[in-house]
Amino acid sequence: MKTTNPLPYKNWIIALSIAIPVAVALLFRVKLDYTLPVFLPPIYAGINAITALTLIGALWAIKKKQVVWHERLVKTALALSALFLLMYVAYHMTSDSTKYEGEGLLKWVYLGILISHILLSIGVIPFVLITYVRGISRQTAAHRKIAKISFPLWLYVAVSGVIVYWMISPYY
Repeated sequence: MKTTNPLPYKNWIIALSIAIPVAVALLFRVKLDYTLPVFLPPIYAGINAITALTLIGALWAIKKKQVVWHERLVKTALALSALFLLMYVAYHMTSDSTKYEGEGLLKWVYLGILISHILLSIGVIPFVLITYVRGISRQTAAHRKIAKISFPLWLYVAVSGVIVYWMISPYY
């Protein structure tokens, strides 16, 4: 396969790494007087679960030297993450946030998972984008090197999203 120059992607990676969290933060301030036809939290928690399984599948595929499947699964995980983000923002623009009502140690565990989930969901964006660009530009060694960081971060964000939903679901 032909190696392509990843430099044109640099500005896009920087722009998206800043624009996505800023847009989400700004859209959280927008409240629409609209009731969604479905209750989104279990749907986007399910999308997070499928994303986690897709990422594990992508790792399995590349370990088996199935590069085409690996690439397809990574693209699927990216699409699922984008779909999750759209649904997450739509839900928070149309619904009030749910407060966790647990107490004691469980509340601190929930807050720890939630805060790490939020911070890492922001921090993982440039890692995922750089990893993806290095993969599609066939910079295999550089792709592997950063994937060792981005994969566990992305997997943690996907799995912790499911855990956060599971812990707060009794309070919806």
